[in-house]
Amino acid sequence: MSLKVAIIGRPNVGKSTLFNRLAGRKIAIVHDKPGVTRDRRETAAKLQDLNFRIIDTAGYEYSNEDNLEKRMWEQTKKAIDEADVCLFMYDARDGLQPYDEHFADLLRKMKKPVVLLANKCEGKLQEDGVYEAYKLGFGEPIPFSAEHGLGVLDLYDALKPYYEKKKEEEARQNTPSEEELEALKKEDNQDEDDTYKKRPISLAIVGRPNVGKSTLVNALLNDERMLTGPEAGVTRDAITSEWSYLGRKINLVDTAGLRKRAKVDDSLEKMSAASTKHAAFMAQVVILVLDADAVLDKQDLTIARQVLDEGRALVIAVNKWDIANRKEALQKLNDKLQTSLTQAEGVPTVTISALKKENLDKLMRAVFKVYDRWNVRIPTAPLNQWFADMIDRYPPPLGKNKRRIKLRYITQAKTRPPSFYIFSSNPEGLPDAYLRYLTNQLRESFDLRGIPLRITVRKTKNPYAN
Repeated sequence: MSLKVAIIGRPNVGKSTLFNRLAGRKIAIVHDKPGVTRDRRETAAKLQDLNFRIIDTAGYEYSNEDNLEKRMWEQTKKAIDEADVCLFMYDARDGLQPYDEHFADLLRKMKKPVVLLANKCEGKLQEDGVYEAYKLGFGEPIPFSAEHGLGVLDLYDALKPYYEKKKEEEARQNTPSEEELEALKKEDNQDEDDTYKKRPISLAIVGRPNVGKSTLVNALLNDERMLTGPEAGVTRDAITSEWSYLGRKINLVDTAGLRKRAKVDDSLEKMSAASTKHAAFMAQVVILVLDADAVLDKQDLTIARQVLDEGRALVIAVNKWDIANRKEALQKLNDKLQTSLTQAEGVPTVTISALKKENLDKLMRAVFKVYDRWNVRIPTAPLNQWFADMIDRYPPPLGKNKRRIKLRYITQAKTRPPSFYIFSSNPEGLPDAYLRYLTNQLRESFDLRGIPLRITVRKTKNPYAN
């Protein structure tokens, strides 16, 4: 079901609070400061038996100049264009404000169905603010409280007719033919080893402020989906966009810039940083965007290490390559990778220009390649043959009791990232250096460069213990 509902209104009337309530979880950042939401955000929502898509938007602020407020309004207009129905929220405590009336005039010209919500109606003091809204011409306002869930049943009744209408339209358009049904059956019976390729790839774009993350997202989507500008810190929240590239589904996540923790003292920026880290750690592949003039500084290395420690696949994109001192930047990047980022040797690095859309195909090929490696499963027989060869070439050292440590066999426990168990009679005595040797050889032999690998040594059970 693809009914789209846009939540609109001026700043600080409770749009993001309603968005989180309908989504069933806290996705959008909610703060007392007006204008927290800047980009439009879309997700699945549920209201009793209604399943639909909701779009959170920036608060409307009028501006004739080419500034951030005007670009925010352009994003809101796109959300209204995409929506089937709009939830127009205003603050019943404050009553109708000039911005509310001006926004309503613009909305009428766009000729979209509107449901009027008088938010923050927790008490009887707001009754005057409810009746005042009749003059907007959108029908009867629904007394509502996004924070406390009051008026949700009335909202359900208001959305139900639009849901049924959309459902009938889609039923007429999407009835599959017999040939299509047969094709779907064949797809369901395909080998399970390739099922991960059918699932959407969760791809997060991270980096320091003002390195071009949102510009890169817009370039990949070929749409002005994210707010961009010369101002640092334009993006405040992690925004997911559904996308398809070369037939593969991708959930593309733009995130707020991460600064050093010591420099972050504003509560809103702390919430933005937490949202970014959650998005990066829940993603499958992370693109770390660097500025070509300052590649892999201390903050970049911190972000990269955290991503790899969480077991995510990593791709490094060196942005603004069209204006960079290329020779110096490449030398600095290679030096830093060899000395400071040894957790995943061979992390793919791609030089790009997000503004001019250069090398984006190469970047996505690197993403697919590292994602496939991240999902690889090595059969037990060749894995143990490799293991025996490695032990013959370089036997394990002596343990604490001056006896040689016996490594019996190896098995892959799971993928995403590839994790392995080695079984030994004396796992505590195996030094870290020998594990690093096995890890490096495993990368080289099975082409697992650029992804985190996890090897755990476990004690074999003694069959005569009892």
